[in-house]
Amino acid sequence: MSLKKIRILFICLAGTFLAMPTSAVAGADSGFYLGAGVGDASIKDSGFDESDSAYKILGGYNIGFIPLVDFAVEASYVDFGKPTSTAGSVEVTGFDAFGLAGLSFGPFGVFAKAGAISWDVDSTFGTTTSDSGSDPAYGLGARFAIGSFSVRAEYEVFDLDNTDLEMVSVSGVFTF
Repeated sequence: MSLKKIRILFICLAGTFLAMPTSAVAGADSGFYLGAGVGDASIKDSGFDESDSAYKILGGYNIGFIPLVDFAVEASYVDFGKPTSTAGSVEVTGFDAFGLAGLSFGPFGVFAKAGAISWDVDSTFGTTTSDSGSDPAYGLGARFAIGSFSVRAEYEVFDLDNTDLEMVSVSGVFTF
């Protein structure tokens, strides 16, 4: 997904969130949360530049001890789909862990995240090969919360060995 499309997505989401009534109640300051998300993942490698639908299942703990500031730890399972071209296909899955820090403006908030991913890749370019490893990951996002439920939009980058893997997603998250 191009940087221009990502900018347009975040501008539209921010405009939607800012236009909503501010009387909505933000979610719990602290607590465990679970969620799921769907999106688009793109894989760029030498001679391969494709994207496919992706999904993730996530869980974490939000630490809310400073007003207007959010901290959290989060882990998720991510399936980046199976992008395919005429040359072959690549299937990537992984488990990741992140630390999140953000600013909360009532029901609306923004956050940044940094962490690592443990990934597995199965690629078919004439022959099938498998690889795995652990590499850094980071991202940016925005959320809108009503009570204990929130909707998040995220852009994440996973720096795999010699491969650029990016994911844009929308998730629903429930805080306990």
